Amino acid sequence: MSPAAGGSRGGRHGAADRYLPIAEHGIIGDLRSAALVGTDGTVDWFCPGRFDAPSVFASLLDADRGGHWRLAPCVDETELASQQQFYYPDSNILITRFLTADGIVEVQDLMVVLRPHDPDHRQRLVRRVTGVRGSVPMTVEVVPRPDYARETPKVESAGAGIRFTGSGVTLDLTSSVELEITDHAAGAGFRTAEGRTEVFVLEVDATGEPTTCDDAAEALFTGTVAFWKDWLAHSSYTGRWRERVHRSALTLKLLTHEPTGAVIASPTMGLPEQLGGERNWDYRYVWMRDAAFTLYALLRLGFTEEAGAFIGWLSGRFGTRQQGAQGPLRVMYTIDGDETPDEVELDHLDGYRGSRPVLAGNGASAQLQLDIYGEIIDSVYLYDKYGDGVGHEDWTNLCTILDWLREHWDSPDEGIWETRAGRQDHVFSRLMCWVAVERMIRMARRRGLPGDVGSWTTTRDEIYHQIMDRGWDPDVPPRGSFVQRYGATTLDASVLLMPMVKFCAPTEPRFLATLDAINDDLVVDTLVFRYDVEDSPDGLDGEEGTFSMCSFWNVEAMTRAGRLEQARIALEKMFSYGNHLGLYAEEIGLTGEQLGNFPQAFTHLSLISSAINLDRALG
Repeated sequence: MSPAAGGSRGGRHGAADRYLPIAEHGIIGDLRSAALVGTDGTVDWFCPGRFDAPSVFASLLDADRGGHWRLAPCVDETELASQQQFYYPDSNILITRFLTADGIVEVQDLMVVLRPHDPDHRQRLVRRVTGVRGSVPMTVEVVPRPDYARETPKVESAGAGIRFTGSGVTLDLTSSVELEITDHAAGAGFRTAEGRTEVFVLEVDATGEPTTCDDAAEALFTGTVAFWKDWLAHSSYTGRWRERVHRSALTLKLLTHEPTGAVIASPTMGLPEQLGGERNWDYRYVWMRDAAFTLYALLRLGFTEEAGAFIGWLSGRFGTRQQGAQGPLRVMYTIDGDETPDEVELDHLDGYRGSRPVLAGNGASAQLQLDIYGEIIDSVYLYDKYGDGVGHEDWTNLCTILDWLREHWDSPDEGIWETRAGRQDHVFSRLMCWVAVERMIRMARRRGLPGDVGSWTTTRDEIYHQIMDRGWDPDVPPRGSFVQRYGATTLDASVLLMPMVKFCAPTEPRFLATLDAINDDLVVDTLVFRYDVEDSPDGLDGEEGTFSMCSFWNVEAMTRAGRLEQARIALEKMFSYGNHLGLYAEEIGLTGEQLGNFPQAFTHLSLISSAINLDRALG
């Protein structure tokens, strides 16, 4: 059999059927980039070299033109009894099993990572096909489309394999199966035999000898398993939800760019928060607000090396302060610490199930979001307390940043949710400005570091009183609530973090009233909306799903308030909304479907935090 002609994807029919549900994917990676693999055996998404590089496989965003790597049984749908997908224990090696009338096939997918900080690292995507029982006809189609499918690659035989070249990237494909070149693609048909394994290896910008036999692939498999097991062995978590927490930790590690220490928000772009809607953002960057949550999760789990690497990345931003209305720091950066590229529409792509526009880059990087200063300084505070401590240069830079914040904290901004409806006086932004000043005071007093603690204390108290005076509305049913912004009655899930950042006690009457109000108005079966879009227009059309990180924040808020039974039920329900691998996209729709970019670091960070704190509270 030859590969399907052109870029069309075989095996799926109809507009909706050509796209798997977002949840029907697993992720593999090598701490530099990542790939999404569907339960149908197709690599739907892969950016070669690094997370934010232009894609070569993007059928997730355009089933016809995007490019893909399909490896699946060539059988009628009636002959395919079931498909199963799981991770090899304690690793990020993905296994997909196909049960057919003729037999059982297992596909093992991994991106090779053999040792930490490997100077000789080679980016290789390895796919092994093993006949478990019987003999099953298989098809393989490798259809790269470089530069977000804006280019068709040159395809040629090269030594023992096939080379794809285009847009500054070279992909070398080697295989134990003889491949045929057809229409800017490669592929073959073959039949499995019980106990026999076929190997396919795609290497990015190859620098060494190709992997052409199963013995070599087995060595890469066992070496990669050993890497992940050794890494996970450093986890200090032994609680009730070990499997869930460790899968989140492994996912968080996959979203780490090891050469720089940066942690990205998600490996994907353009996945919709509402099917057919316009909320389709690029999340392949480092959000500064993730910093405190990332550091907290890593330190609580015992991963001090990763925490130190991320602090190193953060401190590099402190010394390169930006100019302009956004303040000395940006909302987000590339993994190299540079400004993110301008937001552009890839109008040649149809979008996931027709959800357009497909956007690369992120326009929110130009916004003023004052809350990031609290999250950044809180992350330094955590590392200063539990890690190696803050150095002189970082402290000096932080003092300068705090000077700017003390002059600008009382300014309207776009806020944590990056709204595009103009700047407002957001309560959460004021809250995190309070955190920034309060943590600097703590560090100065605990370590004897120099600083104008008296003036800092005056600013801290001024912010506190303003939030209590203007951020609280006593008329919100049933007993009043903290609100989204001054002068409005809109509820907002971000204020659930108040006791977590030590702004108030978890049993503070005002917070308990807020917790009740949010659970009455923003929660559906433990799923939490971040705010009511109709009540608080954000400058975008359409609706959105519930935010999974807010749902986990609600679990932790109930835990800290002593509502342990409610918190435990809510946490168990949230686990049921994860996909078959325990992975979460940014949002969950009201019918349980995963929406938005996938998987999302922030959601897994909040899962770790809520599970650890509830575990501790339950004893």
